[in-house]
Amino acid sequence: MTDRLPHEKGFHISWDQIHRDARALAWRLDGKGPDDGAWKAVVGITRGGMVPAMIVARELDIRVVDTISVKSYDHQHQAEAKIIKSPQAEIMGDGEGILIVDDLVDTGRTLELVRKLYPKAHFATVYAKPHGRPMVETFITEVSQDTWIFFPWDMALQYVQPYRGKD
Repeated sequence: MTDRLPHEKGFHISWDQIHRDARALAWRLDGKGPDDGAWKAVVGITRGGMVPAMIVARELDIRVVDTISVKSYDHQHQAEAKIIKSPQAEIMGDGEGILIVDDLVDTGRTLELVRKLYPKAHFATVYAKPHGRPMVETFITEVSQDTWIFFPWDMALQYVQPYRGKD
């Protein structure tokens, strides 16, 4: 038995790693759009989806990029998801041809909310946890539900105690 908090089972992602994984996501999505394989637009779910959305847009030469702002976390505690900024309505329609990108699907609540608005969009994340996995069509890496992913935009370098025991 351990007295660790759930988020202490950490998966640390570097800038280099998120870049490689987002490029891999783009390659997986290449040619899968409904317009002869092309996508009309990329919509990043802020804030975590902005970095992978930008990389996917660059790799796939998609020039129309927008965001949807969904707040579902208060620091490290998940709360009820709510939309605080929507993408341009004339771009979105029902989501047909739109690629919606996020960094991670955890429980799936955020994507469930966005999917209700844009049911024909294609949902892609870099990382997926089992509970949220059914909400995405495309992802790169699955991690266990009890793993907390530490993204580079949330981190600073510091000492970390070893997983088992003390030094």
